[in-house]
Amino acid sequence: MAADGEEDVETVTGVALLADALRSQGVEWVFGVVGIPVTNIAPALQDAGIGYIGMRNEQAASYAASVVGYLTGRPGCCLVVTGPGLIHALPGIANAHVNCWPLLVVAGGCDQDQIGMGAFQEWPQLEDCSRCKYAVRLETLESIPFHVEKAVRSSLYGRPGPSYIEIPGNMTSDAVPITRIEQVLPCPPPPMSLADPAAVQRAVSLLRSAQRPLVIVGKGVAYAFAEHEARSLIVPRRLPFLPTPMGKGVLSDAHPLCVSPARSRALQEADVILLLGARLNWILHFGLPPRFSRDVKIIQVEICPEEFSNNVPAHLMLHGHLKPVLKQLVEEFGQWVMDRDGQWWSRLKEKIHINMNINKELASVTSLPMNFYAAYDIMKDYIPRNAVLVNEGSATMDIGRTVFLSHFPRRRLDAGSFGTMGLGCGYAIAAALIEQRKPDGQRSPVVAIQGDSAFGFSGMELETASRYQLPIVFVVMNNSGIYRGVDSETWTELNEEPELPLSLPPQVCYQEQLTTILARRSWEKEY
Repeated sequence: MAADGEEDVETVTGVALLADALRSQGVEWVFGVVGIPVTNIAPALQDAGIGYIGMRNEQAASYAASVVGYLTGRPGCCLVVTGPGLIHALPGIANAHVNCWPLLVVAGGCDQDQIGMGAFQEWPQLEDCSRCKYAVRLETLESIPFHVEKAVRSSLYGRPGPSYIEIPGNMTSDAVPITRIEQVLPCPPPPMSLADPAAVQRAVSLLRSAQRPLVIVGKGVAYAFAEHEARSLIVPRRLPFLPTPMGKGVLSDAHPLCVSPARSRALQEADVILLLGARLNWILHFGLPPRFSRDVKIIQVEICPEEFSNNVPAHLMLHGHLKPVLKQLVEEFGQWVMDRDGQWWSRLKEKIHINMNINKELASVTSLPMNFYAAYDIMKDYIPRNAVLVNEGSATMDIGRTVFLSHFPRRRLDAGSFGTMGLGCGYAIAAALIEQRKPDGQRSPVVAIQGDSAFGFSGMELETASRYQLPIVFVVMNNSGIYRGVDSETWTELNEEPELPLSLPPQVCYQEQLTTILARRSWEKEY
């Protein structure tokens, strides 16, 4: 009650301000594990119309939030408690940083009057998040909308990446007069920039004169939703293209211009490479010999100028956003078409034929235990063409890249540029939630195929998937170890030895272990 002669003043709490600011900036999903001091944030998010998903571990929550940024182009959010909660979420922050995906992490912090006193779970969280594009510890309630908008904008603009906001525990329940809160407008999509027209002209001239041109399609094309522009460039000109693992599906792997089965030859012998939304990192062997020709000319299309000429000098640099730059290339090419009967295409087709036959032979092996090729050859006939396939592990992922064809963009999710394991369950949960928001006829089923070691990182998230009734099919490839294990007889013989560093107990029945925590749900009924 106000004192005599004073009017009642409407106030708003810190959690309400935070939830409203997140909703205003387009955040749809928040994944996390609640506890002191963020317990009251989750209900406030739900009151604001934001989907809050309670996970079993912050690591899986951070992975789920990071892949939302890749799949939607807007940052997902991870909510964690002070200290250990933030530390558990660091893998997802690093994953978003290396993969260049937008992510927003909101963490609780110790009360403002307890800093440096050894408060409950006090930790120098800002230091841990120093690699984020934007990191801030909130100081006033009035500043919450400002910092949320800036964090989201920072995560999206330029090279995408993670942002971090820390809210002190006392600020979650503190209140401020609503008249002191200034409205902050929603962050608009990043502006799109064109490449230098002269550089585009030189790039097209070089590609047209190349004897052995190759287009590498990276996951950046999928993130930019530039699949239409990429097809308009590649298909009419009959250019051979090679997708990176998560660039698969921008154009179908079954397209006759896809040279994935001849990957080594294409990289080694190409004389001009158009690099679209990809980096010459470990996935592409750093662009160095002997995997690449020593004399190859790289045309690099990149939004981040610091990436130009990294590891290998770029012959031409096209600085801009993929969608408009691809349109520039299409217009500059005109009606030119590459000869598919030439010597370069003959070399590629020859290698494609050889390698596809090798894969067929491996898939035909009927020995027990089955090899990956034989198992996948059976499974692939039951996985719909439009499925979102989450694939992680070692051989589980590497062989899966060659066997499971991708036909649509943003449908293959794997270890990506960071090469980490344990992300499969979080990715699958996020993908299923996104699919559920689509109209019935546009939804894709979600299938997670994981190695037994990779599954072990976050297997309890199957309870999360069951709790939210998400239609996901989980497949565990049980080869009894990291990379590979041993058979039962060998395990018995070696079990008294001091170390079996790569092996897990053979013939583990994951179904029996999980039956008690999972509510059975028919996937066929959903699709």
